[in-house]
Amino acid sequence: MQVTPLIWLITIAVTILFFVYEFFAHVRKPHEPSIAESARWSAFYIGLALLFGVGIGTVSGWTFGGEYFAGYLTEKALSIDNLFVFLIVMAGFAVPKKYQQKVLMIGIIIALILRGGFIAVGAALIANFSWVFYIFGALLLVLAYRQAFSNHESNPADGKFMTLVRRVLPVTDEYHQDKLTVMQGGKRFITPMLLTIIAIGFVDLIFAVDSIPAIYGLTNEAYIVFTANAFALMGLRQLFFLIGGLLERLVYLAQGLAVILAFIGVKLVFHALHVNELPFINDGQPLLWVPEIPIWLSLLFIAGTIVVATVASLLKTRGDENKDDHGQIHGKPVTTAGPHDRDEDPDKTFTANISK
Repeated sequence: MQVTPLIWLITIAVTILFFVYEFFAHVRKPHEPSIAESARWSAFYIGLALLFGVGIGTVSGWTFGGEYFAGYLTEKALSIDNLFVFLIVMAGFAVPKKYQQKVLMIGIIIALILRGGFIAVGAALIANFSWVFYIFGALLLVLAYRQAFSNHESNPADGKFMTLVRRVLPVTDEYHQDKLTVMQGGKRFITPMLLTIIAIGFVDLIFAVDSIPAIYGLTNEAYIVFTANAFALMGLRQLFFLIGGLLERLVYLAQGLAVILAFIGVKLVFHALHVNELPFINDGQPLLWVPEIPIWLSLLFIAGTIVVATVASLLKTRGDENKDDHGQIHGKPVTTAGPHDRDEDPDKTFTANISK
C-alpha cells in the first residue's frame, strides 16, 4: 500500500479539523446531548468510517480494504468496552452530565495521541524485528484471559495512581463549572474536572496496550492502523450518551472481546512462525507449513463474534428482567447519572470520593 507523506499530512490535518469542529460546535458550551443529537452524529461518523473503508478497497485493493474493516470493527468494539470504564470514572468523580462531554472529548484526544505514539513504535518494531509478532501474540493471549474474567467493577478513581495524584496535587472539594484549575487563597488548585481527565488519560494509556497489538495482528500498514483507530474514536463521545443505558446490558461483551483478542493472538503467533527468524526455533528458518489466517476469515470471525456476544447479552439481560418481574432481585446497574440526578449533595459526593 503506497501512502505518500502528503496523504499522511492530509489525513492527520482532516482528523484534527474534525476534533476542532467537534469542540467548538458541540463541546464548548456545556450541555447534555439529546438522544436525537447523539444518534445523528453517531450514524454520521459510522457512515463516514464505512465510506472511507470502501475508498481504501477501491483505490488500494480489497485486501487492504478487508484489513481496514477488520481493524475498524476490532477497535470500535474495544472502544465501546472502554466506555464501561469511562462510565465508572464519571460516576466515581460524580461528574455533572453537562460537563461529561468535555471530559470525554479531551479523553478521546488523549487516547488518539497515545495510540499515535504506540502506532509509530509498533511500525518501527515490525519493520526491523519480525520476532516482535511473538511478543504481540503472547501479550494478546494474556490480555484475552484477563478480559474474559474482568468484571469492570474496580473504580480507576480509587486506584493507586489517582491516590498518588491526589497526594501530589492540591485538589478542590467541589466543581467550579468546567474549569480545570482555580485560585483559592492565593494558591492554584486543580478541580475534580482535571482530576477526572487525568484518570481518563491513564485509562486510555492502559487500553492502548491491547488496542495497538490487536490491530497490528490484522494489518502491517501503519496508515490503516491509524485511520481505523481515528474513526473508531470519532463519534465515541456521542455513542457514550446514545448507548449509556445499553452498556449495562452488554454483559458478554468482555467475553466476546476476549475471544477476538485470543483469535488475533493466535493469528500473530502463526504469522511469527511463518516468518520465523529466531535461531532457537527451527534453526532460524521459517515454518512455512504453519497456516496464515486470511483477512476475510478474520473479518468474518470478528464480526460474527461481536454479533453473537451482543445477541447473547441482550437475551441474558431480558431473561434477568423477566425474573425480576416475578419477584427476584437483580443487581443494581451503574448509570451515567451525574450528581444533580441524585438526592445527595454533589460536593459531598466528591468529597467522599477524595477522602478514599
